[in-house]
Amino acid sequence: MKILLVGEYSRLHNSLKEGLLALGHEVTLISTGDHFKGYPSDILLKRPFNTGLLRKMKIGIYRIFGTDITSLSVKYQFFKNKERLKGFDVVQLINESPFDAMPRHEIVMIRFLKAHNNSLFLLSCGNDYLQVQYLLKNTNKYSILKEYLSNEVPAQVYEYVLKYVTPSFQQLHECVFKHIEGVIASDLDYHIPLKDHPNYLGLIPNPINTDTITPIEPEIHEKIIIFLGINRKNYHTKGIKYFEEAIAILEQNYGDEIQISIAENLPYNVYINTYNKAHIVFDQVLSMDQGYNALEAMAKGKVVFTGAEDEFLTKYNLQEDEVCINALPDAEAIVSKVIYLLNNKNKIKEIGNNARLFIEREHDYKTISKRFVAIWKNEVTPKG
Repeated sequence: MKILLVGEYSRLHNSLKEGLLALGHEVTLISTGDHFKGYPSDILLKRPFNTGLLRKMKIGIYRIFGTDITSLSVKYQFFKNKERLKGFDVVQLINESPFDAMPRHEIVMIRFLKAHNNSLFLLSCGNDYLQVQYLLKNTNKYSILKEYLSNEVPAQVYEYVLKYVTPSFQQLHECVFKHIEGVIASDLDYHIPLKDHPNYLGLIPNPINTDTITPIEPEIHEKIIIFLGINRKNYHTKGIKYFEEAIAILEQNYGDEIQISIAENLPYNVYINTYNKAHIVFDQVLSMDQGYNALEAMAKGKVVFTGAEDEFLTKYNLQEDEVCINALPDAEAIVSKVIYLLNNKNKIKEIGNNARLFIEREHDYKTISKRFVAIWKNEVTPKG
């Protein structure tokens, strides 16, 4: 098959591409690289006008004319490559807004892709219209909007999430769903809002390249190394403050037993190696399932504090703390879990080994790629 993967936010599409290539398919990836993360793409659309005086000029133009010149540039670059974006058997969008452009520009680009290719599919692996709507209506359990819904944090902090339920993004959503064959979720946080939708095709877990990411046997000496990676944009939706509060308690009471390593806003190719020596990785709090960073850390055999709610344990027939640690929005609860590991260091190796085996069993990139191909060919519906 000839496949076009559109957009990249986590390395999901890069790993899927690697799996598809290993299966003998022809694959092209087009994206903006996702800002500072710098994910590789076959067709890289640059995002200019985002620093210094050029950014001030961009803001001024937007206020006067209502047009984002960065978005216009992305659209221009897209159509400059239009001949390379035709004739694919399958086109898959990473998101309803795969280019992080203005909705009206996204609509033009997505309509072009639909018109010049055979079939169009959508992934739900991040914020989108239906997911944000669901979170705003279903407030009985904590979510990425926890601090917004409890008025702990100003609404403008969540602008990059709440934009998806504005009229312009609703129009984009409706356009996308009019043109796609169906939508696929990457984990339970996106499966649950979609599960009763007529366009929903089911859940296919994130693909992890288990050939290039190798497990690292933890060497436990005097101190346990804890790593926290921070992306300021999603600081509140990841629940990073709970990790920071836990770190403050741990440093005060167990400073001679732990070493804290913190990295912030790093390009992907740097970030992926910053926690190699860590025993424990603090990933995210406000989720039911693991995101991409957590899965890659688990593939390295790390003990990852992340989403692992009952829904996740039930789906994969696991026990609590078997392959990762469920991080709750409670600093004391996080501290308690760390103390348990400090007192039972053998569990670090045990959970890390279990984590790697889990990734090989449920997230192997070649196996996952086969599942995508099957659903694109309408041969099978993925399990929910």
